[in-house]
Amino acid sequence: MKLTMTFKNILQKYMIIAFALFLQKSNAQQTEKVYLSGKDFEHPVQWDFYCTGGNKSKVWSKINVPSQWELEGFGEYTYGRWYKELNQKEPSKEEGLYKYEFEIPADYKNKEVLIAFGGAMTDTKVKVNGKVAGAIHQGGFYEFKYDISSLLKFGVKNILEVHVWKHSANKSVNAAERRADWWLFGGIYRPVWLEVSPKTHIENIAVNAKMDGSITVDLNLKDIPKNSILEAKLKGLNGENFEVFSFPLKAKTTVASIAAKWKNVKPWNPETPNLYELELILKQNGIVLHQYNKRIGFRTLEFKKQDGIYVNGTKIIMKGINRHSFWPEGGRSTSKRISELDGKLLKDMNMNAVRGHYPPDDHFLDVCDSLGLFVLNELAGWQNSYDTETGTKLVEEMVTRDVNHPSVIIWDNGNEGGWNYNVDKVFSENDPQKRIVIHPWADFNGWDTHHYPTYLTGMHRFNSGENVFFPTEFMHGTYDNGHGAALEDFWNRYKESPLFAGGFMWAMLDEAVKRSDWTGDVKFDSKGSLAADGILGPHREREGSYYTVKEVWAPIQFQPKQVTEDFDGSFLITNDYLFSNLNSCKMDFKVLKADATILYTSGNSTAISSGKIEIPSIDPGETRKIKLAVPDNFSEGDILSISAFDRFDKEIYTWTWPIHKAKYYAAKFLTVQDIKVKASVTKTANEIILKGNNVMVTLDITTGEIISVKNATSIIPLTNGPRPIGMKAQLKDIQISQEGEKAVCKVNYSGGLSSIKWIMEPDGRFKMELLALKNASGGAGFDGAFFEDKINAFGITFSFPEKEVTGIKWFGRGPYHVWKNRIKGTTFGFWEKDYNNTITGESFENLIYPEFKGYHANLLCANLKAGTSSFKVFSENDHLFLRLFTPDLPKNAFAGSYPQPGFPEGDISFMYEIPAMRDFKPLEQQGPQSQPTNIRIKSGDDGIEMNLWFDFRGGI
Repeated sequence: MKLTMTFKNILQKYMIIAFALFLQKSNAQQTEKVYLSGKDFEHPVQWDFYCTGGNKSKVWSKINVPSQWELEGFGEYTYGRWYKELNQKEPSKEEGLYKYEFEIPADYKNKEVLIAFGGAMTDTKVKVNGKVAGAIHQGGFYEFKYDISSLLKFGVKNILEVHVWKHSANKSVNAAERRADWWLFGGIYRPVWLEVSPKTHIENIAVNAKMDGSITVDLNLKDIPKNSILEAKLKGLNGENFEVFSFPLKAKTTVASIAAKWKNVKPWNPETPNLYELELILKQNGIVLHQYNKRIGFRTLEFKKQDGIYVNGTKIIMKGINRHSFWPEGGRSTSKRISELDGKLLKDMNMNAVRGHYPPDDHFLDVCDSLGLFVLNELAGWQNSYDTETGTKLVEEMVTRDVNHPSVIIWDNGNEGGWNYNVDKVFSENDPQKRIVIHPWADFNGWDTHHYPTYLTGMHRFNSGENVFFPTEFMHGTYDNGHGAALEDFWNRYKESPLFAGGFMWAMLDEAVKRSDWTGDVKFDSKGSLAADGILGPHREREGSYYTVKEVWAPIQFQPKQVTEDFDGSFLITNDYLFSNLNSCKMDFKVLKADATILYTSGNSTAISSGKIEIPSIDPGETRKIKLAVPDNFSEGDILSISAFDRFDKEIYTWTWPIHKAKYYAAKFLTVQDIKVKASVTKTANEIILKGNNVMVTLDITTGEIISVKNATSIIPLTNGPRPIGMKAQLKDIQISQEGEKAVCKVNYSGGLSSIKWIMEPDGRFKMELLALKNASGGAGFDGAFFEDKINAFGITFSFPEKEVTGIKWFGRGPYHVWKNRIKGTTFGFWEKDYNNTITGESFENLIYPEFKGYHANLLCANLKAGTSSFKVFSENDHLFLRLFTPDLPKNAFAGSYPQPGFPEGDISFMYEIPAMRDFKPLEQQGPQSQPTNIRIKSGDDGIEMNLWFDFRGGI
């Protein structure tokens, strides 16, 4: 028995070895990728390292590869505007020396072995076993390779030495890459690997795969023997198989081109990003010599000047943003996880396009292929270009790596003047698809990509021009600027032109890098306002504009409609997709209801009805009616909510409508107590005192302002108001009276503010009835109307100590604060948030969104939580803004950054008009939503009312 078991063990071991050899032989027909570094900065491998200057320099130690050496504690941080705002004489120029030992199996001896670097900043010299692998590579954003087959020792350890210069010896490389508005890093920041191929192999390919299933493949080949054929196979990602094509190859062929056509191929587009696996197999007499796999998509590009950009016969509009390859703890060293995160965030914002200032990581392009994003792929050159020799080499490296990605639809040659006209032709020489080459910010060769246009840009350009236009930068997002603010105006105007092909906002991320050389509480550095441009924080925290863009760019657009208790269930919706019928989407609704005590408890709203909404066939560009089955209890609800989901179950957006008017909600949510004692009002030489139950409010008799509020247990420090905002008011007189059980004080004014009537109820509820803009006088024209323009703030304000506040719960639009030109992206709901002091785009150590302070839209009621100083307010008027304090200004902003408009005096304000936010340029150059309003009053107008209830009662 023992001998039998031993024999079985031997047999099993033999079979395992044989199977391993079989696998090894099978895999040997494909190019093996053997990592010498980690696959990304989150999974690194340690190498020996020596830094020549700055921190942790002049001593051999260890470093993670890939990484930026500054993030590992070496060298010196430099931002690319060192020569301008930062007033530095020169950037940091330290060098890094790397060493790594690796073993090469003996069976690699008859194979070709390349060493590949995904990216190193900036000049890179490579040695293997003391011998130079090739010319020094110059350029920090590009993949490069050396054939090291003849330098290797097989079956033993080999020594890799890499010398990296942060500052290039080539002046044009420094001008293009390192005199730029971004962080400058050093080091081997993308992976390093070996590519091991049989002597006979396919080096690389360039495909042109069309929407009809036809394809051409340009191949670079190595050591092709006699009697060779090339098989072309196509496989679907779900296992679908297609016809196999065979092509004879002549011996010693180095360049070849094949053509085939497969039936029933589904084309790629950003809404249905269908991908396939292309298998190219070299055979000789039936034996596989090499197999080359590439994931591809079939789509047809057409670039028609004075018309548009077409994908699969459809004219496209790109909804895009500019993205840096960046992570705070990694610099430009990222990971597939981060690429997937970014791709999903872009799609969640309903974007379909992305641009960068240099070629991104290849895994990010893979994500764009699979999720569906158009890519503008850029040769670096920030306002300065590479010389022709260097630029030519880098274009070849860039196109060779990225040419087969269906997501890549346009090549960018530099940025904002950073192009070299001599290398334009190099793109097409290496690209069988003949994608266009643009010069971002220029009106060049029929493609107008003007940066930061004004709303009325158009002296024979844009809406008034002849060329297809798509600004490759617009809606600049410094701090809380741009992005969603004013987007709807710009977008609607541009879409009026059939020549509009889209636009790319600046930018996706706040580039705040973690400073390994800083001690203390501040850890992240965006160089003030220079890199605080993101719609997302450095760790992808979502600013308010994120949701504005999500709504404005949603592929389903609702036409304006007011929902009331008599709602018929119908809406008109427009299909803003490029390729998809809206019947590919799903839609459902909910009727939400809150208890009457919601502001007095921790409760929230719940759904009292829900259902599906059938979406009819609606082609792109069409507007049709949808209708939900209105439930019997609809009028009992407070909010109608409709959510839409695409074919992949990704939420497109959730839209909301209040079912009732403000006066209904005030009556519902303000608690009334049954108190038998009348309210009272008394007048002294200096004060008016109104009392109801345990609440006492004291007004100054000379100003009409509140000077104190008390309840049974505490003081509510709401004072110094109401003071008018955007209008003048001079106190005329004060009248007090008793109206039944109510105590009344009416303050009359001259000027824009006509009167304020204060009403104290017996149970302590306190009401303000304000009347403004009632009396026209001094007007000109036939009707004698009074007119005043350029009003960017209008309402009333109070003082309240910020230090008392711990949070707020409110009913209205939320949860983010708004600007006049950035209200979309907020939805009606019962919201709650704790106090925070976030400075948008700066508070990176404690970046809490949504921000607490600022303007909040469509206030219906609120509970301002401040311990024993808490109070509640209820509006009887729709379209009221609540101003919650004043956001702190950034501490490190450079001059000219304009982080936010000025706020009115006071702390708590109730307003009908609030200021707009800038978009890189003055408000006057933005659209109608960004402009101050005007007032025109005629004799006989009822005036403008603002009716608020205050609940200062404690313990309810």
